[in-house]
Amino acid sequence: MADRTDLDILAELGVEPIAKAKTATSPREARIIAGFEDIQKFVAQHGRAPRHGPDRDIFERLYAVRLDRLRDQPECVALLSDVDHDDLLVAPMNEPTSDVEMDDDALLAALGVEADEGGLTELKHVRSLADRRVAEEIAVRQPCADFETYRPLFGAISKDIADGTRETRRFERKSEIEQGRFFIVDGLMAYVAEAGEVFLNESGNRDSRLRVIYDNGTENNLLARSLQKALTKDPAGRRITETGAGPLFDEVPEVEGTETGIIYVLRSLSQHPEVAKNREIIHKIGVTGGQVERRFANAENDPTFLMAAVEDVATFRLIDIDRTALENLLHRFFAPARLDITIRDRFDKPIRPREWFVVPLDVIHDAVSKIQDGTLHLFEYRPDQAAIIKR
Repeated sequence: MADRTDLDILAELGVEPIAKAKTATSPREARIIAGFEDIQKFVAQHGRAPRHGPDRDIFERLYAVRLDRLRDQPECVALLSDVDHDDLLVAPMNEPTSDVEMDDDALLAALGVEADEGGLTELKHVRSLADRRVAEEIAVRQPCADFETYRPLFGAISKDIADGTRETRRFERKSEIEQGRFFIVDGLMAYVAEAGEVFLNESGNRDSRLRVIYDNGTENNLLARSLQKALTKDPAGRRITETGAGPLFDEVPEVEGTETGIIYVLRSLSQHPEVAKNREIIHKIGVTGGQVERRFANAENDPTFLMAAVEDVATFRLIDIDRTALENLLHRFFAPARLDITIRDRFDKPIRPREWFVVPLDVIHDAVSKIQDGTLHLFEYRPDQAAIIKR
């Protein structure tokens, strides 16, 4: 009897041998195999091959273009055929084979990757791990359960852009990222619906966690600096301007200069015992570069707004004034009267809001008047007298 081979023994036992993983014999082959494995991971996660289309995620569109390239190159098909267990290298009938909105270079540029003459199967100058994490955080989105609440906002913004009321401009500064602002990133209109408390990240920079809603009905939770990087690196990244807000003080009909923001004063409708008892003298003082109404559109779910609806009781428009510096000035001035309260957010995390003060509305008007005439530094606020007193 001839000696039985290992395969014979396995066959008698009803066991099929496990195919060895495909190994590369050159750096180019290693890149091709690694790129194909990325596509296979996508298929395993989504249950289908990546597809083209402007409504698709940027990574899916990249994988779709990459798969087209692999199918078109016989040497790639030969290299990958043994590991193509999903038959991805055989293009289904009538499947589109090009991305009409973005060519290969645009797709790669959106991911911060340059392609050499070998095409998408040979990538070089790949971004750092930190940058890839930023791209992944931007790309990972899930359906927005309450999108119908936000749909009218996107419709209104689109109309404003169409009639010239608003413009899209190149994104420039992180300070432009705040709750209530609109942007265009990855080809989608994005709305910053919520902004969490500011904290220092591992690099010692100020950051915050955002809830961002997109006009395709999805959302994600990402860091402000991730959105900043995505907007900066996206060749088509844009910010959407605000509508005109007018002069600083209502009694001045016309003021020359550049609008820089709005001081807003809000009153809470919270049923929290301490707030309800002192509702008439507890106010939130803030400054925004956007429309005030959108700033608190989701107040019931935001601990910054005491997890309750609010009413707008006063606004003052700013011209040629640094809104951040002015906000800091007002908060320092009224610091002795800062409301000491702890509110639990929707994840039951305790939050201590810092922009609420036990100050009568007429006193806030008085402080703004003193800012107008440049004399606020001569005074101080006395909580025990609920009045502004000369130093």
